[in-house]
Amino acid sequence: MRMEQAEQSLVAWLIETSNKGEHDMKPALTVMTLSALVASIPWLTPITWAEGADPGVAKPTVLDSTDSGWDMLQAKPETVNAWKDMRFGIFICWGPVTLTGLEIGWSRGKARPDQREGGGGPTPVEVYDSLYKKWTPERFDAREWVNVVQDSGAKYIIFLVKHHDGFCLFDTKLTDYRITGPESAWKVDVFKAIADACHEAGIKLIVYYSQPDWHHPDYRTVNHARYIPYLHGQIREILTNYGRIDGLWFDLGGKPEEWDSPNLFKMSRQLQPHLIINNRCGLPGDFDTPEQKLGHFQIERPWETCMTLGTQWSWKPDDKIKSLKECIDALVTCAVRDGNLALNTNPMPDGQIELRQVERFREIGQWLKKYGDSIYGTRGGPWKSAKWGGATRRNDTVYLHVLTWPDEGLQLPPLPKKILASSVVTGGTVTVQQTDAAVKVDVPPAYRQELDTIIALTLDGPAEEIKPITLPSGALTFGKKVTASSIWGPGYEPEMALDEDDGTRWGAAPGSRNGWLEVDFEAETTFARALLNEEGWNRIEEFELQSWDGVTWHTFAQGARAGRLELTFNPVTAQKVRLNILKASDVPTIWEFQLFRD
Repeated sequence: MRMEQAEQSLVAWLIETSNKGEHDMKPALTVMTLSALVASIPWLTPITWAEGADPGVAKPTVLDSTDSGWDMLQAKPETVNAWKDMRFGIFICWGPVTLTGLEIGWSRGKARPDQREGGGGPTPVEVYDSLYKKWTPERFDAREWVNVVQDSGAKYIIFLVKHHDGFCLFDTKLTDYRITGPESAWKVDVFKAIADACHEAGIKLIVYYSQPDWHHPDYRTVNHARYIPYLHGQIREILTNYGRIDGLWFDLGGKPEEWDSPNLFKMSRQLQPHLIINNRCGLPGDFDTPEQKLGHFQIERPWETCMTLGTQWSWKPDDKIKSLKECIDALVTCAVRDGNLALNTNPMPDGQIELRQVERFREIGQWLKKYGDSIYGTRGGPWKSAKWGGATRRNDTVYLHVLTWPDEGLQLPPLPKKILASSVVTGGTVTVQQTDAAVKVDVPPAYRQELDTIIALTLDGPAEEIKPITLPSGALTFGKKVTASSIWGPGYEPEMALDEDDGTRWGAAPGSRNGWLEVDFEAETTFARALLNEEGWNRIEEFELQSWDGVTWHTFAQGARAGRLELTFNPVTAQKVRLNILKASDVPTIWEFQLFRD
């Protein structure tokens, strides 16, 4: 592609900026004038590919980007629904850092004294930033990777092209710190190989791109404005040079003005209007991204859990990986809560995906071949998820996914539609009793599956018309009177910790490092089990559970790290109970605090 004068000037300036960190720019050259320079490049026009054509080689056609009423800050509903229908994707995190076996980005040392993000890793920055000069993953085979993804049953790939460390796994013209750069030991455009393989196989391709860049000399300095056209320019390259891209996955959030996010989104969708974009670029985007935890039941806004198969995002020798049961639990739990799952694989330094990971993904795929109809194209509900599992629905069918069977079978709240038929998708027989008060479902123990027992209920009308139905957890604390040591502010009241909603939470006052929640049952109540959930924050370092005898507080349980923790203890009878957080690493915040009879 022939570059015009404006493009040549911009590319030359950006390479000098990225590689040398030396600038001779007039103060009047602002972010907006730089963005205008970027926008002047003539090959950056809205593109699409003809139906049925190979998106990797098809000639792009200019689109009319003017769409009445569409601000391009969010995807169109049909784009979001198509993404939700896929339900399962594979995250691929790879780079020269695999030579160390440590975490990508975060294992890098501090590059400069004023660096505000990262820089706490054990690998000296001069060593980390030179890894690409000796990295030669000669056994890399993009088609083999995509075959593994196909075998897993996943419908899309999220491929990392640049992490916070700034190294680029694509042939960018805006920096030499790239896989095809002059000092790279292995000059292969990895992303082109991945994109071509995805297009050939019909796998959707989403790009992970970290807008934070700890390698770029202007990033988060007084010259940060000079970083913006570099960021926008690289996104333009990705969306112009690699065929159809189905989404952008940004990271670390920030404020929209830090990335000029509105113009970034608009530019991206002018190039490829079908993009879906996540919520980590200072704007809400199209979907939420709970990380390393399962999202809560949420149908009003799409979401995707991103989770590692092992214990870190990039390859780690002899890492512990999740069992098949853990993987199926995660996939099913996301689906019944109306979310997607993106499960990460981290190829080895030589370019191969570790065999035991390959085997795990294929096991997931074998399960999905049998039972994928209860996952793909479904929506969560109508019953909300519970400890035993949950339900998915499509058309007039509800699929119950029972991951852990209650001894007495399922006792569900009533449905507003009639159940016409029932069957056990995983094999066996089922007894279903429907009354105005409840729906009772039971499967003989011989037919209860270790991974997931799936029961199909055929209704007399569309299941998606039914509003979500909350299943009582049996928590004695639900709806009870509660007070707190302090409150962060509106929306973080102590009642949020007792509402059986993992999407709301109590927060203590800013600056707090301890605090308490006090529940008043208003009558003597006996309990023997507690659930404490601060998952994702994990700030508690020391806590105790106390009961009030009318005169003093008595400690009946205690612990350190909480996360999501269930405690059992000898039965306690009291009217008032207190969760006392003695020490926390930051402001205490609790999703749920629940007490149970047994």
